[in-house]
Amino acid sequence: MQDTGMFDELNNAGNWIVRNQELLISYAVNIVAAIAIIFVGMIVARIISNTVNRLLCARHIDTTVADFLSALVRYGIIAFTLIAALGRIGVQTTSVIAILGAAGLAVGLALKDSLSNLAAGVLLVIFRHFRTGEFVDLGGIMGTVMNVQIFSTTLKSADGKRVVVPNGKILAGNIVNFSREPVRRNEFIIGVSYDADVDQVLTLLREVVEADERVLKDMGIQIGLNELAASSMNFVVRCWSNSGDLQNVYWDLMKNFKRTLDGKGIGIPYPQMDVHLHRVRPSDTPAPETQPQ
Repeated sequence: MQDTGMFDELNNAGNWIVRNQELLISYAVNIVAAIAIIFVGMIVARIISNTVNRLLCARHIDTTVADFLSALVRYGIIAFTLIAALGRIGVQTTSVIAILGAAGLAVGLALKDSLSNLAAGVLLVIFRHFRTGEFVDLGGIMGTVMNVQIFSTTLKSADGKRVVVPNGKILAGNIVNFSREPVRRNEFIIGVSYDADVDQVLTLLREVVEADERVLKDMGIQIGLNELAASSMNFVVRCWSNSGDLQNVYWDLMKNFKRTLDGKGIGIPYPQMDVHLHRVRPSDTPAPETQPQ
């Protein structure tokens, strides 16, 4: 009896397939077509995205902007491809768009931080506060900009670490760009002993600065007595150089300041304290007062 029932079920299934073969073929064709649409759409999205990137770079558009716009184009094409694939298998795209809109509102409320990062990424690309390859300080995080993505910016720190910073945090804080300006200023505080002659120190410091060819003399050199500190006279030295030479100029001038002052016998003091001890003779010590009985 069980075998007979199984054969009946198989026979009924076969009859249902025969009666609905056109419908099944239609669904199979639609499913295959939807898969083909997704596959082709992914390829087209990648090709168009790469083409947009190359065209923008060929027009000397900043790499940061080119990468960002090409990524937006790619994700936009993928979104339209998915909607077209759903429509091919019979899903009402208008209903899908309405559902996606409602879901997008709910997801937007749940992912407001991510959306703020997206909006911040768009603003960073529009205003171009920094570009790929520039050295920046983003709210205390310093490094060379590698790329600006939709939600985050990637930096490479001076010690070789890769740091990913959310775009929302960048836009909410201070952005310091060390590479945008072609020239920058160094500032030195040089402390010397109070025994030194002020005019001689000023002359020596100026000679050291003017002897360095990397210092931009036309930008002006400022040297003056800045502070009479507790244990030293502090002189300030300000000079300009190309941004690429800034660090090396700083190190070399500091070394030359030390050598020149040492050569002239001018000391560079360190914090110190003089302690004076006064001995009190026993005869000078007042006798304790006695209370009357």
